[in-house]
Amino acid sequence: MRHRVDTFKIGRSGSHRRAMLANMATSLFEHGKIETTLVKAKELRRFAEKLITIAKKNDLHRRRIAVSRLRDKAITKKLFDEIAPGFAERVGGYTRILKLAQRRGDAAEMCIIMLVEAGAPEKKAEKPAKKAAAKAPKAEKKAEAKAEAPKAEEAPKAEEAPKAEEQK
Repeated sequence: MRHRVDTFKIGRSGSHRRAMLANMATSLFEHGKIETTLVKAKELRRFAEKLITIAKKNDLHRRRIAVSRLRDKAITKKLFDEIAPGFAERVGGYTRILKLAQRRGDAAEMCIIMLVEAGAPEKKAEKPAKKAAAKAPKAEKKAEAKAEAPKAEEAPKAEEAPKAEEQK
């Protein structure tokens, strides 16, 4: 029984799987997005997000771990110097998978896996501020309307009173 065993096999040996994931992660970090099958993308997401989390703690030990898994020093440098600092405020969820049509030859589910924009958390933080800012003027307008309504009612009464006196 395979309880609590979540190995991604897809008909390859362990060394082939590790090499394939290292190559796919290298391409993902180099280009920002790649097109692959859905099963490979889901496993790549696990692999790549762990590497980004490792890269967020920028020290020598973490760099050596990343080099051992990626096997490309230039991409490891890019990961530590450019990619990971962009995700400093984000806690997980560094990649996005977008499903595409099935592949023509074997009907495999295809998808695009990409790195999420580094500025995404800031944009989300701005939206509630905009909503609060939009609600504040509405509240102020309602308060002004309530304040103006009694003034509007009082003004005609004041005008009517002199007219009543003039008519007598």
